[in-house]
Amino acid sequence: MGHREDLLEGAKKCLVEKGFVRTTARDIVSASGTNLASIGYHYGSKDALLTQAFIALMEEWGQVFQDGLEGEGGSLERFRALWAGVLAQHEKSGRIWAASLEVALSGDQRPELRAMLAASQGEGRRGLISMLTGTPEDRLDERDVRTLGAFYQALLNGLMIQWLFDPETAATAEEFTEGMRRAAEALTRAPESAAE
Repeated sequence: MGHREDLLEGAKKCLVEKGFVRTTARDIVSASGTNLASIGYHYGSKDALLTQAFIALMEEWGQVFQDGLEGEGGSLERFRALWAGVLAQHEKSGRIWAASLEVALSGDQRPELRAMLAASQGEGRRGLISMLTGTPEDRLDERDVRTLGAFYQALLNGLMIQWLFDPETAATAEEFTEGMRRAAEALTRAPESAAE
């Protein structure tokens, strides 16, 4: 591997161990076996490198689920399988989610980092739609991303926050799927006044 790849691997390790806020450029250099000048040369800044590392971690995390999901795209079986996979990985991915929450909750202290992470949300939303519905990402349009993708992202973020705060009472994949089924059923039920 070259310095660029070494830096990325070191930054991923630091994100998992320390999060965004506590990771310093020196931490990344130490974890990667490179030098400080390499960060600026290859990525422009520590925050840009950490953002790329976060995106890479999320892609790796998503790949774990894409290859073996049960059920047809759009089915409750697929929905349950994805959340079961997410929850099975919560120990490993919990630190990544905590790191992203650090950035979200930091207000305007890290505007450049927040902007970079916000810009990557569309890609994450496309991936979630594809995993849950089976639709190839290149067939999704902006409306899909802004509606269905945002909805799935809100479900994912909410479930992970539950697990970060209190894993003992957080929903299981089965409970989460049953909740989704009941919500969809309630939304599609005809109003009683219209039936009269």
